[in-house]
Amino acid sequence: MSWVKSLKCRECGQEYEKTAKYVCEFCFGPLEAAYDYEKIKKDISREKIASRPLNIWRYRELLPVEGTTYNTLEEGYTPLIRADRLGKELGLSNLYIKNDCANPTHSFKDRVVAVASTRALELGFDTLACASTGNLANAVAAYGARGKLKRYVFIPSDLEKGKVIGSLIYDPNLIGVKGNYDDVNRLCSEIAGKYKWAFVNINMRPYYAEGSKTLAFETAEQLGWKAPDQVVVPVASGSLLTKIWKGTQEFIKVGLIPDKKMRVFAAQASGCSPVTTAYKAKTDTFRPVKPNTIAKSLAIGNPADGYYALKTISDTDGGAEMATDEEIVEGIKLLARTEGIFAETAGGVTVACLKKLAESGALNPKALTVAYITGTGLKTQEAVADHLKSVTVIQPNMEAFEAAHLVPA
Repeated sequence: MSWVKSLKCRECGQEYEKTAKYVCEFCFGPLEAAYDYEKIKKDISREKIASRPLNIWRYRELLPVEGTTYNTLEEGYTPLIRADRLGKELGLSNLYIKNDCANPTHSFKDRVVAVASTRALELGFDTLACASTGNLANAVAAYGARGKLKRYVFIPSDLEKGKVIGSLIYDPNLIGVKGNYDDVNRLCSEIAGKYKWAFVNINMRPYYAEGSKTLAFETAEQLGWKAPDQVVVPVASGSLLTKIWKGTQEFIKVGLIPDKKMRVFAAQASGCSPVTTAYKAKTDTFRPVKPNTIAKSLAIGNPADGYYALKTISDTDGGAEMATDEEIVEGIKLLARTEGIFAETAGGVTVACLKKLAESGALNPKALTVAYITGTGLKTQEAVADHLKSVTVIQPNMEAFEAAHLVPA
């Protein structure tokens, strides 16, 4: 049973059948899933959600699939941690971290791929594919294996080793393309036009993007059925930021949480910051850039949802910040030291920008704040390897241990 009425153009409102289609034929605007919210409001409840398994499918009425046979690895319902120590250092008295490192392939991309692959199977596809900066490659390789689908995964050829191995272990066809993500994406758009494959972030994008909403759903539920006052979200394509906002508004629309103004803040790496640069220049258009940052999972120089991310920031009275490579490394170390979470470089961007937003006064220091950590640092160890203490090597005896002066006097 589906609560999705159609695919609808975000620009002109033209509606389409629920097929593998992502661009409007009339204005070339992007398509997204359009729901029957009145029906959902009658069918959904807090009690019904709470009775279901702890995964993204507990919110099935607000996801764009037809049936109840899901291609799942039990993704979602990741920890929402009250970050008192980090908050104290940053001057934020009510800070939480949403830790999506705890997903099956250790990033939030499991959410979007679970939805996209489920819909691909419903539509009869036998091949799952993607253009990726790493985390999506891991998820497509894993979920494609789970769904018995053939897999073609395209990545920049200079991707971090951890993310390459994290894809190859699932035995996909992994293709390294000489160029950055935008080059990879252009090639994949051509391939998608020729081969009848389910490219999760191209022809399946209207379904794929909806999976990100589950981060907002979980956050509201884990906070006791209320929205945060302000959120800080890492930005690559801009889709995650816009869907966290959309998911929060949907929960309000169907009566699951009270109405509230939630401010949305974007976090980007300074080596790839088209959205933040446009925000700071007070313009609603952005210039594509050539990425140059250690935060490769955010290195999308021509973000597909950049315009909509800027609009969301503006509509919510939010903001945007950027972090240098050095600040990203310090952000990773700060989060690990204070809260015991080892984030990848995108998480370092989130924490570094959270710090700068707090210091500048852009964030309300007493407001309920949620920062999103979208992937594990085990995938990007090379980013911090040269910025850590060395191992203290000793002989296996007490004298050697005490001589190393490891115990405080």
